[in-house]
Amino acid sequence: MWSQRAVVDYGLAKRATVQSLRSGRMARSDVCDAHPYLLRAARYHGEATKRACPVCEHQNVTHVTYVYGDQLGRSAGRVKATSDLAQMAHEYEEFRVYVVEVCQGCSWNHLTVSFVLGNGGPPGSSDIDGQTAET
Repeated sequence: MWSQRAVVDYGLAKRATVQSLRSGRMARSDVCDAHPYLLRAARYHGEATKRACPVCEHQNVTHVTYVYGDQLGRSAGRVKATSDLAQMAHEYEEFRVYVVEVCQGCSWNHLTVSFVLGNGGPPGSSDIDGQTAET
């Protein structure tokens, strides 16, 4: 995405959690604890993936994308489709996106990635190239 920045990938934390589970240092109930609202969001608003759940390996995980930002008003904290993010990036200065993977079968959930989107300035402050116009 053209304005994506401040990306945080939680892949290492995910691998450590899965390894702890497989080695017996963590119980399945410690990692398969998705809140009912998150499971509902995954069911009705999530985006299917082709990646199998790392815990149960029976079902593919679903991505649920949440957006947060002061400018979003009532939309802050809501689930958004990935296809909506590009338009939002043009409309708002800055907002944070969180992508959570959820298994609807075993209730595994893990924050996958977070990043910032937005045009970086007040409306009308960018020229055609996306560069800030000097005054």
